[in-house]
Amino acid sequence: MISPAPKMPEAIPNELSERVAIVTGAGRGMGRAVAMRLAESGASVVVNDLEPSAAAETAESVISAGGIAMAVAGDISDSTFVDRLVGSAAEEYGGINILVNAAGILRRTAVIDMPEAEWDLVMNVNLKGTFLTSRAVLKSMRRSGWGRIVNFSSTAGKTTSTLGGAHYTASKHAVLGLTRHMAMEEASHSITVNSICPGLIDTEMVRQEIDTDRINRYIEGFPIHRLGEPSEAAELVAFLASDRAAYITGQGFDISGGDLMV
Repeated sequence: MISPAPKMPEAIPNELSERVAIVTGAGRGMGRAVAMRLAESGASVVVNDLEPSAAAETAESVISAGGIAMAVAGDISDSTFVDRLVGSAAEEYGGINILVNAAGILRRTAVIDMPEAEWDLVMNVNLKGTFLTSRAVLKSMRRSGWGRIVNFSSTAGKTTSTLGGAHYTASKHAVLGLTRHMAMEEASHSITVNSICPGLIDTEMVRQEIDTDRINRYIEGFPIHRLGEPSEAAELVAFLASDRAAYITGQGFDISGGDLMV
């Protein structure tokens, strides 16, 4: 029997007012839910996605809901673009306080068949992109004496991937290592760095990768018998991006319906 999804709590009004957030991979799925949730709490949101129309659609949805947003489309594995992304955010809003690295890519090829170019693609987006965007925002966060970086790893970062290949698993393990090390380096500047580790969340990417029958077989094995909702991942990110999480850093938070318990 599939468990019903809960009703999400309302955002704390203006909790993130006067904060500026960059959300990568915000054109769909969990990234889009994060952008909407941070804006609901008062943050000005810079929406990034590789696909310009997807970034624009999310930004328009934020604005239609009464929030503040701008879209900056491009490839976060390109350092030249990342500098432009951060520069555009600073020019428009005056600085960056929150970075959510939600952009990611998944491929399923087995190691024996994996082209080198595919390995590079997955690592460049999932790991290098997280590094480049994090590096680019740190000076602004240090100047303001406050910052929140939330990286998207995966339950694959603590075990092996359900859907992806070894490159996906390796990249998500590496994101957790990068998270811990940045947390150690930046703690004295009142910058926290954490990761969330989603399991199977009901996103377009998951629905594209596996059919309904396979999804239902997975659900039967989860202690909570359903897929996670993007809004649930966004709620966790919003908490980590707030002052309520000021004493939390260097952590990787599972959100998997109990699929992974360690």
